[in-house]
Amino acid sequence: MNVNPQGRLVWVAAALLLVMAGYGGFRLGRQAAPAETGMAAGQARAGAGQPASAAGSAPAAADAMGAAVSAAPAAASARVLYWYDPMKPDQHFDNPGKSPFMDMELVPRYAEAPAREQGLSISTAATSRLGVRLAAVERSVLAPAITVPVSVQFNDRQVAVVQARAAAFVERAWPHAPGDVVAAGAPLVELLLPDWAGAQSEYLAVLKTGDAALADAARARLQLLGMSAALIARVAAAGQAEATQVITAPIAGVIQSLDVRAGMTVAAGANLVRINGLGSVWLEAAVPEAQAGLLAPGMALSATFPGLPGSTFRARVQSLLPEANADAHTVRVRAELPAAGRLRPGMFGTAQLTPPAQAATLQVPSEAVIRTGTRDLVIVAGKDGRYVPVEVRLGTESGERIGILAGLHEGEQVVASGQFLIDSEASLKGVMARLAPAGNAP
Repeated sequence: MNVNPQGRLVWVAAALLLVMAGYGGFRLGRQAAPAETGMAAGQARAGAGQPASAAGSAPAAADAMGAAVSAAPAAASARVLYWYDPMKPDQHFDNPGKSPFMDMELVPRYAEAPAREQGLSISTAATSRLGVRLAAVERSVLAPAITVPVSVQFNDRQVAVVQARAAAFVERAWPHAPGDVVAAGAPLVELLLPDWAGAQSEYLAVLKTGDAALADAARARLQLLGMSAALIARVAAAGQAEATQVITAPIAGVIQSLDVRAGMTVAAGANLVRINGLGSVWLEAAVPEAQAGLLAPGMALSATFPGLPGSTFRARVQSLLPEANADAHTVRVRAELPAAGRLRPGMFGTAQLTPPAQAATLQVPSEAVIRTGTRDLVIVAGKDGRYVPVEVRLGTESGERIGILAGLHEGEQVVASGQFLIDSEASLKGVMARLAPAGNAP
């Protein structure tokens, strides 16, 4: 048979293409086989609990948690309570199947031991890798020492206000200013009182008549106008009216306000000077509302100030102010101390309040408590490496210890370090927290 040369070339080209395609498939098969074998081996090792070392793996703590933490294992004959999605463990289903939330199979929850024995099971090796540290629940007396900021305030019980007792003109004002310290009896201002001068002249005229009844009536009128008995006696002895009066400081202290100057006209009852005494000062401490229940009048207070190093001032709480600070959520306590020329109003320091002795109560390290915002949890370490989240009611906190009112029992072991990893895994596994009883802890 005669074959066209062009047809022969086509047949040769087709044969070469078939050979090359077969050889390429053979090479691809040889390359894919080792990769599949390595992947299967890695999966087998991971299933046996050996962590894989491939790039992109999770951190060591997460590997340890995923490999070693599991919900309490169920026996083959255990009864299934419900199915759930590990990503949404609060939603329960009656039958197995696909999760409506995630593209994954629902996980069965088996009937297990009583609620107190349920939880997560963690191996000893994983516990070490996760840095889990335990602490015992102890019953002892908390001695809370409340350390709060304190400020020095003027003692508002030592205030003197100088007023004009009649309409007057300011003849002279001594060179004082707010903030000046004055002694008792120091002159402040000189006033010209026309009404007083007229009344004194009438009183002197009545005295000359010798009528005792009229003299007594005139003297009473001077007293009603605000004149002191010493001034009336001085006018009667001198036989001359005193039209001007020098107003002096009634107490020693600091001038807080000075509202008078020479040449002014002042009305009766106008405030001229306000003086605050410096014999004693107030210490006011701001205590958080959470610790307000520990406060009581008479408790000991000691204060230190950066400006007075090495000095400690001790006093007793006099009163608890009835109003709380709505912005800072604090209540104020007040103590009184002699100023002794060292404590100045406006100084800030640190105060330590010592509440009365409390009754013995259960307590754990403060770091063991997980505060979620809606409830407080601790992780209780049970038998055989089981860990159970437990809801608790908190009491007084002092330093690094906190009281437990309900939810725990003396002698139990709680997780003080690494509890957040366990709580996260418990949430994923659908492990429900043990609720705190309504009453107090035994």
